[in-house]
Amino acid sequence: MRLQDRIAVITGAASGMGRAMAMLFAEEGAQVLAADIDAQGLDGVAQAIREMGGRVETLVANMASADDVNAMIDRAVEQFGGIDILVNNAGIMDGMKAAHEVTDDLWERVFSVNVTGPMRAIRRALPVMMEKKRGAIVNIASVGGLFGSRAGAAYTASKHAIVGLTKNVAYQYARFGIRCNAIAPGGVETNIMGSSPQVDPASLGVQAAMAGMAINPRTGKPDEIARAALFLASDEASFINGAILVADAGWTAY
Repeated sequence: MRLQDRIAVITGAASGMGRAMAMLFAEEGAQVLAADIDAQGLDGVAQAIREMGGRVETLVANMASADDVNAMIDRAVEQFGGIDILVNNAGIMDGMKAAHEVTDDLWERVFSVNVTGPMRAIRRALPVMMEKKRGAIVNIASVGGLFGSRAGAAYTASKHAIVGLTKNVAYQYARFGIRCNAIAPGGVETNIMGSSPQVDPASLGVQAAMAGMAINPRTGKPDEIARAALFLASDEASFINGAILVADAGWTAY
């Protein structure tokens, strides 16, 4: 098993890609701390992992809360004795709002979950990893973090920020045996749009963002992104650091 006895913290683990990651990581031998704001969803993940013989703890946590993020990392250390893998998967959408439509509240809410939350989790986990002289951080970015109009202004800017944070951490902490990579998924079949403000099909942001959907070969499944995360978290990716792995069926290759 590729993650035997590794300790993994996964955010947004109650559904979609996060759930798929929690299940797969546990199947591959990891001890998993699954965090999410959805308590009921976490209960379902925990039950499924325990039924297959895996070890899991759950924590209801809001990634916009500094206290919750710190408690998440501390819980992994208390329950499992450390942290080897951190997957910053939790994220929210922005309703495809164009720049002139973005409110301060929307901008701050998107950045608090998509950028500040992962930064705080990384900040709290790094000293633990530095002491062990190893660690793997996997951030879930987006093709929206590599291109200009795959989503609204706030989401696009937040995912560009995650790409920059990934590269900065990767280089600066490589000397401690810590790797930091990101996955940039294209369209994936999850419930993330449920976190999005009301989408107006007639708005500039939606029309611009949807313009390229006709050339998208297909949407992805959560388990396809989970397998990419497993690779980056495992020793198989030992020489990969600071990379942004695009997983989009070739959509952005056009």
